Amino acid sequence: MAETSARTGAYPDDKMSATRVIPAEAGEIFALLSDPGRHQDTEPGDWVRSSITSEPITRTGQVFSMNMFLEQAGGAYRMDNVVTTFEPETAIAWDPGQADAAGEVATGGWRWRYDLRPVDAGTEVTLTYDWSETTQDVRDQFGGFPVFPPAFLAASLASLEKTMTRRR
Repeated sequence: MAETSARTGAYPDDKMSATRVIPAEAGEIFALLSDPGRHQDTEPGDWVRSSITSEPITRTGQVFSMNMFLEQAGGAYRMDNVVTTFEPETAIAWDPGQADAAGEVATGGWRWRYDLRPVDAGTEVTLTYDWSETTQDVRDQFGGFPVFPPAFLAASLASLEKTMTRRR
C-alpha cells in the first residue's frame, strides 16, 4: 500500500475507539457480528442497507458484501469487505473495499474491529475504526479522515446493545 499521510494531532494513531458493556454473552454478540445480514442492526443510521452475502463470516480472508447508502457518496453503493480477524467470541475485523470485475477486492486502508471481553455484567465490546493504512490520495478523495465523529462509534455500540437486548 502507498505511504500514508502524517498523523494528525486529534488522532495521533489514525484510529478511534469506543467501549460499552453490553448485557449479553460474548458468543451471542459474536454471532450477530458474524452475520452480514444483521450488520444494519449495528449502526445508528441507515448507512448499511442490506447484505448481499447471505453466508455467515467463518474465517479470515473471507469476503462479504453489503449494500450501502450515503448521500455524500452519491447515494447507493456496494462495499466488499475482507475479513482480517476472526477469533470466535473474542474479535472480528474487516477491511472495506471495492471488488473489480475479477472479484479481487482493493481495500481502502481503513478497518472496523470489534473486541469482546466477558465481564460480570455481560460483555465489554470495543469498536475501533482504524484508518492508519489509508493513503493520502484516498484521504483527499473522501475529504479527510475520519469520515464521521467519534460519537458515531458510541452510537453504533448503543445500536448493538439495543439489538442484543431486544432479542431476549
